[in-house]
Amino acid sequence: MEHRTFRVTTDVWATQGQRFINYIIDWVIQFALLFCLTIVATILASAMGSNGFIERIAELNTIEEYLLGAVVALVYYSLFEMLLSRTIAKYITKTVVVMRDGSKPDSGTIMKRTLCRLIPFNALSFLGDGRGWHDTLSDTYVVQKELFEEKQRLFYSFEEIGQAES
Repeated sequence: MEHRTFRVTTDVWATQGQRFINYIIDWVIQFALLFCLTIVATILASAMGSNGFIERIAELNTIEEYLLGAVVALVYYSLFEMLLSRTIAKYITKTVVVMRDGSKPDSGTIMKRTLCRLIPFNALSFLGDGRGWHDTLSDTYVVQKELFEEKQRLFYSFEEIGQAES
């Protein structure tokens, strides 16, 4: 009996609406994290008498602000997706990141996926087939968790039936 491999299919992909909501929620969370980190850093700098640091934060130019935001995004996405395969937004929308065979992506794949998010106009790449560049370049999929798990469970239960008859 040949052994078949589970494959993620389009019917379990997260909808464009879910992906958009994920983007907005994760953006708001990153903005809040950056805001909180700035406040904490300012309070610590003030307590240490380092007014130069506070002035430097206040004088960041556009490129420096973008780079600071990119660092926050890299840390946020890589930590959550490496540990849980989900960001906070994905918990809310009940979606999860998986590989084509349904397995959890490894750390290298998540890092590649996270770095690809920094590609300019990545957000616009969802206007096509529903998978953004950070999905296609890392060969990952964002799926509806419950639907995906049910389809995967059914697939493997049929595999077990076929093996029991052999």
